[in-house]
Amino acid sequence: MDFQKDYSLEELFKLADKVGGYRYHRLTEQDLEKYHEFDRWRYVNGDHDCGTTEESRQWVWENSDQQCPVCGDYFSQFKVRSIDHKLPRSQYPWLSLDFRNFWVICYPCNKEKGEMHWYQYEHYMFVHHRDRYPDVVLARPRELLKTLHR
Repeated sequence: MDFQKDYSLEELFKLADKVGGYRYHRLTEQDLEKYHEFDRWRYVNGDHDCGTTEESRQWVWENSDQQCPVCGDYFSQFKVRSIDHKLPRSQYPWLSLDFRNFWVICYPCNKEKGEMHWYQYEHYMFVHHRDRYPDVVLARPRELLKTLHR
């Protein structure tokens, strides 16, 4: 696949499904190890009940603005920042700690996106939140998709 070309959404879907498509029940031991690397970086003792690590907290502050890039609302006590994997960890465990796969969005937007594959998410946003769709397209993980090809 030539990544100099601007592929259609359908073509990118096909590539992503071909390379990814993992689900939790299909993860190997090595996949699970990579999967848990994120938890150890993100949470004290790898447990979200123990709070976030200083390193991950600092990363969030350095890589986000005051507003959620999806809904545009300001982060606050009720719209807290969360790290989301653009390509879900359950499908791409080897990208669990690849920072190109991260973006900081508010908790409600993260919850709404859930485990959707990025392109399912784009489709969802196009159908349900068309006014936000251009912002989501801007955040498309193009560079990350190039690595899937190699």
